[in-house]
Amino acid sequence: MQPAIQKKYNIKYQDSGKPVLVFAHGYGCDQSMWRFVAPAFEEKYDVLLFDYVGSGNSDIKEYNPSKYNTLYAYAEDVLEIITYLNKSEVIFVGHSVSAIIGILAAKMQPQFFQNLVLVSPSPYFINDGAYKGGFSKEDIEEIITTVEDNFIGWTSFVTPVIVGNKERMEFASELEKSFCSMDPVAARQFAKITFSSDHREDLAGIDVPCLIIQCQFDQLAPIEVGDFMHEKLTSSQLVVIEEWGHCPHLTSPGKVIASIDQFLQAHQ
Repeated sequence: MQPAIQKKYNIKYQDSGKPVLVFAHGYGCDQSMWRFVAPAFEEKYDVLLFDYVGSGNSDIKEYNPSKYNTLYAYAEDVLEIITYLNKSEVIFVGHSVSAIIGILAAKMQPQFFQNLVLVSPSPYFINDGAYKGGFSKEDIEEIITTVEDNFIGWTSFVTPVIVGNKERMEFASELEKSFCSMDPVAARQFAKITFSSDHREDLAGIDVPCLIIQCQFDQLAPIEVGDFMHEKLTSSQLVVIEEWGHCPHLTSPGKVIASIDQFLQAHQ
């Protein structure tokens, strides 16, 4: 892999010839959020961790607001990383918005993907008729306005909601620090496209076998969203974890590991 690509995305990866597992973090996070899950797979897989441009320790000089104004730009970045791996297929594990980014990347270049693991995904956060995304249009408009006007205040409010599990609130403080460490321009723009983009139609035509991991009680992606994605992704399996919140890889890593491991064993 070229040093410029490694620096751009702060890639952590060692090629030993095993199948590749790519872990992609959610909005406001970085690759460290996978620290409880990724090591469990290092014996069987070559694990790749990275930060999206504008997040973590990525190269912020690579951030261009005119480019990163849709999730497709992030999907193209995922494809750039996979291309430089020079591997025929990878297993992609994406949390939250990264689950949708992975789906977009798989639509662009399906031959790059052996499996998709979608942790707490949502193709659209806004309620629309029978579709229950979890928020009204007015809710999302208020979120976007608050992010633009008072990002710090918004992060302190939303991170406990994201974690959800009242017994694991130490992760709310960690998430808040992670959110606030993002480049301000990138943070606001990424939030806007994350919460306002509608990618429900992009679920059609995905033939890559998918695992959907859904928390039973998730205010950001309610159980109906998991059911919707399972219905639209015809090659998918849905696993519902008895857990609160949007970040089961932090609050219930053992259940996430077990779900992924069982799925991958069934699709070897």
